[in-house]
Amino acid sequence: MNKYVVILLCMIFGLCQPLRSQNQPEPIPLTEIIQKLETRYSVSFSFLDTTVSNIETQLPPETLTLEESIEMLKKQTKLHFSMIDKKSIIIQKPMVPLNPEIEQLSTVIVQHYLAKGINLNADGTIKVTPKDFDILPGLIEPDVMQTVKALPGITSADETIANLNIRGGTNDQNLILWDGVKMYQSGHFFGMISAFDPYAIDEVLISKNGTSARLGDGVSGTVQMKLSDKVPSQISGGAGFNLLHGNGYVTFPIGEKMGLQTSARRSITDIFNTVTYEQYFDRIFQDTDVTNNSANYNRTITKNEEFYFYDVSAKWTYDLTETDNIQASFLTIDNTLNYLEEATIAGFPEALESGLSQNNLSGKLQYNRIWNPNFKTSLSGYASSYSLTALNFDVINNQQILQENEVLDTGIQAEATATLTPTLHWTNGYHFTEVGMSNLEDVSRPDFKQFIKEVLRSHAGFSELELAKNNTNIRAGLRATYYTKFDETFIEPRVSASQKIAKNFRVELLGELKHQASTQIIDRQNDFLGLEKRRWVLANDSTVPIIKSKQLSLGLHYKKDTWLLSVEGYIKDVEGISTRSQGFQNQFQFTNTTGSYTVKGFDFLAHKKWGDFKSWLSYSVNRNEYSFESLNDGVRFPNNVAIQHSVGFTTNYTYKRLAVAVGFNWHSGLPTTEISNENDGDILYANPNGTMLDDYFRADISATYKVALNAKLNGVIGLSVWNVLNQNNVLNRYYTNENGEIQTFEESSLGFTPNLSVRISF
Repeated sequence: MNKYVVILLCMIFGLCQPLRSQNQPEPIPLTEIIQKLETRYSVSFSFLDTTVSNIETQLPPETLTLEESIEMLKKQTKLHFSMIDKKSIIIQKPMVPLNPEIEQLSTVIVQHYLAKGINLNADGTIKVTPKDFDILPGLIEPDVMQTVKALPGITSADETIANLNIRGGTNDQNLILWDGVKMYQSGHFFGMISAFDPYAIDEVLISKNGTSARLGDGVSGTVQMKLSDKVPSQISGGAGFNLLHGNGYVTFPIGEKMGLQTSARRSITDIFNTVTYEQYFDRIFQDTDVTNNSANYNRTITKNEEFYFYDVSAKWTYDLTETDNIQASFLTIDNTLNYLEEATIAGFPEALESGLSQNNLSGKLQYNRIWNPNFKTSLSGYASSYSLTALNFDVINNQQILQENEVLDTGIQAEATATLTPTLHWTNGYHFTEVGMSNLEDVSRPDFKQFIKEVLRSHAGFSELELAKNNTNIRAGLRATYYTKFDETFIEPRVSASQKIAKNFRVELLGELKHQASTQIIDRQNDFLGLEKRRWVLANDSTVPIIKSKQLSLGLHYKKDTWLLSVEGYIKDVEGISTRSQGFQNQFQFTNTTGSYTVKGFDFLAHKKWGDFKSWLSYSVNRNEYSFESLNDGVRFPNNVAIQHSVGFTTNYTYKRLAVAVGFNWHSGLPTTEISNENDGDILYANPNGTMLDDYFRADISATYKVALNAKLNGVIGLSVWNVLNQNNVLNRYYTNENGEIQTFEESSLGFTPNLSVRISF
């Protein structure tokens, strides 16, 4: 029988068994062992997450004492276990790593925060390790941005990951970094799935407040994706496909001191249609020039749609010496859509091709040096280029519209970290950036052409102290940014403090001042074919001001045995926002003014593990309101993305090689503006965002089954259903005047959407 047929049968029916002896205990991740030992002996372990990640070993038998269990782990893992007292143990690597990034001292305080592979750090950041990640309901692969969306306090008003709302902010207020380079595009399929291959990413850090002073931008939140900086000792990789795309990745050494990791992913949507693609297509192309749902297009036909996406990444690592290391990383992301628009003009058929392309090209070069065990430096240079181009032919009016939005972001960053004591680090650095953004609009009949380009340069210096001692973790820093164009300086303090106040309680205080000089605006709802209607622009200190934010939060975490309870209250104020960046589709749609929004809220999480089950329940409540002096008579009104109440519930079940996840998401309806009256076809609106859409509800399910094909080759089959009850949720409602007649349009959520994946890894 053909060996590939045998492998496929093994994956489908689970016929292939591991070659491991049945009498030898299965190795499990060290993070799970630590959690079991904490429960077994009522102790607490402190460690850097990078110290214990990707380490598997055997669980010490219950017959051993704590000291005997630690001694067993020392021999198996070659790590240092230091007992501070009878209840506190510190885990450290036996030597300084050869080619580290500037590591953080913050320790893990909650493992499996939501699921396996998601940890809460003492500095308030949430760390996601895609390689260790459990499945989420509705997902069968560790989609980075979908995982971020599942965290308490983070939502998406339109379900897409290209519109993540972190504590009431818009997506352009999020700083998204890929291996230290800022990304201006985060989604494939126009925001339905993440543009970053999760199998190429080593870890993801999410910060909602208390951001490190090393980072600028992102007044709402930060998502840092990091690739491994280690030279691989052996070749490893994997490949697979689902009903939207196929991908592959491989990591291999080039000699003893050099290594390369690469990944590539491409959609299959232009090869053949699947039920998953059709559901995504119907969801994302609502009310766009592609589907021609508007009455303005009732005389045209769209056909021959061709859509595809891909991304390719690579990272090269070279240990020049035991103390010197060079790294180079590269990423390209692309979405392309083409279609024909046909009409009959004067009895003759006419057909013209319209299309849209969106891509992000990024690269980085970094040099690290360890001068001595207590001092290390890093120097890096990077470039990130973003381009969005749309060509729209109006067959009826014989009109052509060309729109372009381009970004070029380049920078240099230097850092130095000194270890003042074993528990105190001091980091200082300098960051120079030059960002250029341009917008082109070229229209025929009537002839019109407009090209606007802005360039902004900044110089930033930062200093930060980190303390991790016993049950206390403090990170305090200051960042100063100077803009030469405006002759203006921003001084921004940042703080993150965590203190264990009792055996099972920890209190957390986070605060920050931040700003950003770029934003996305919408000129018209049908810009860029109505798909990627937002365009990047730079602050000009007049119509587009620099956005400034201040945020403070206080949290309390309770962890005992298999229970976790967490609550966090926060207040955030963001000023300098433009009405053009908020996506108004009511009486303020064509208004151009600036204002602010304030959001106050609480995030609550309860997590419980029993046996093979893990369940968590999250609840968020907030009040998110705009303040524009020239709008609504200066009276505050609800934010366009204000979700007052949000509830999520998930249960994961794991039994040997089978994993199942079931969950639901509910939230109160988004604000909308109703019509109060009509006047000869003119729309007269009621109070802005004065009513609510119906509540949102969605239930999802996922399942994966792992098989060991041989000693080195493993396989996984996955099946998921998004919106298993096929609930029709209205995400947006607005009104238009079509030839003197008022039209109502409702944007619906993604319907019943199954997906299937098959993967192998080695």
